[in-house]
Amino acid sequence: MYLVYVSAAGEPVKMPPEIEGVVAKYPDLFEEPTGVVEREAVHAIEIIPGSSIPKGRIYRMSPGELDELRWQLKELVEKGWIRPSVSPYGSPILFVPKKAGTLRMCIDYRGLNAIIVKNREPLPRIDELLDRVQGCRYFSKIDLKSGYHQDQHKTSFQTRYGLYEFVVMPFDLCNVLGTFQHAMNRIFHDYLDKFVIVYLDDILIFSRIVEEYVTHLDKVLSLLRQHKFKINGEKCEFGCTRILYLGHEISAEGLKPDDAKVANIRDWPRPQSVTEMRSFLGMTGYYRNFVKNYSIVAAPLTDLTRLDTPWEWTDRCEAAFRHLKHALTHHEVLKLPDPDKPFIVTTDAIQYDIGAVLAQQEGPKLRPVEYMSKKMSSQKLAKSTYEKELYAIYKALTHWRNYLLGRFFIVRTDHQTLKWMRTQPVLSGALKRWIEVIEQYDFEPQYLKGEYNKVVDAFVAQT
Repeated sequence: MYLVYVSAAGEPVKMPPEIEGVVAKYPDLFEEPTGVVEREAVHAIEIIPGSSIPKGRIYRMSPGELDELRWQLKELVEKGWIRPSVSPYGSPILFVPKKAGTLRMCIDYRGLNAIIVKNREPLPRIDELLDRVQGCRYFSKIDLKSGYHQDQHKTSFQTRYGLYEFVVMPFDLCNVLGTFQHAMNRIFHDYLDKFVIVYLDDILIFSRIVEEYVTHLDKVLSLLRQHKFKINGEKCEFGCTRILYLGHEISAEGLKPDDAKVANIRDWPRPQSVTEMRSFLGMTGYYRNFVKNYSIVAAPLTDLTRLDTPWEWTDRCEAAFRHLKHALTHHEVLKLPDPDKPFIVTTDAIQYDIGAVLAQQEGPKLRPVEYMSKKMSSQKLAKSTYEKELYAIYKALTHWRNYLLGRFFIVRTDHQTLKWMRTQPVLSGALKRWIEVIEQYDFEPQYLKGEYNKVVDAFVAQT
């Protein structure tokens, strides 16, 4: 368990006694969980009617893996999390190496997942969660250990040493994440977005001042005790002025990518296949909000993943690969959106795509909140410059609807597009739809030649 208090400069200092005192009130939360806990939220496994019961073969294992299997089965049985089974179900198991060199036992539930009725419990959007911490200086991160039970016989898995079934909920099953998120939303319902956000088993507490922080931390720990959850102390941090959460470093300064993830991107070898390319694009795409014109920069690489495109590593691919790595290793710190300050949206229709920046003034500086870009279809490429510029405004406003609708803001663009659209005697169906949406917003248009690139260049110069 980490009990950390960090100064504004990021240096560890002595934790204030009021914070240490709150954590010390809950030693039971850090105990190792055992057995089954009755909970309000119960995970049920509903099978599609008429489905055949899946039963996979036992995967072969090395002597070292068999030793690990025996040890993990013994530990899980002793904790009361699994038990011997006589179920007709039986999924295979395998081991996946962890970073520390140890092995994690995984159940291959692909056959079972294919016949489970899918639920519709949504997971929260990560970008919307991160927006909630604006203006806060003190953070805590709590990692949970879980356990739900029902329909245990369907979770059975085959091993060299017999058939077992889970008594608690394994995360390898589909719908499990939705059940867990639903439980978290119910537990923290009255406090979500006020001083706590939850993404599955990762809880973030955020506060503006230390006195608030102490109260917030105590409330969260009290609720976890009330609902009989246990905490993974080795992954918890308390009383931080900057903290890693969901792949981002959060501080009063703003938001930036996790340095470890950035290092992974920097050192990523050139992809040799579609699968490797998708992995690279998955990693960089997670941080696309930090990259100007991500979609057009990545276009040669995304084209390689198409079924109708042969794998050929061209100079354009190499340039795109290097550009993305450079952009993310020289990223800027994004400003967390302040609802009390006006937004400035700067748009442009570039050769093959549209680009936009959402920004806010902070003292003398205009700081980016987020970048957005999108490739244009062949139909839109055939349109006039004014139509493309109008499309850029339309996409930017709809993309940032949650920030902009119902509040006044400024739109900056290269062309007098909005004035042009009001002079057209005949408008196409698409233009009418875009205009109908645009006119729902309250903004002041500003026409400044070359403004998009000028704004972006200014952001780069400030970093």
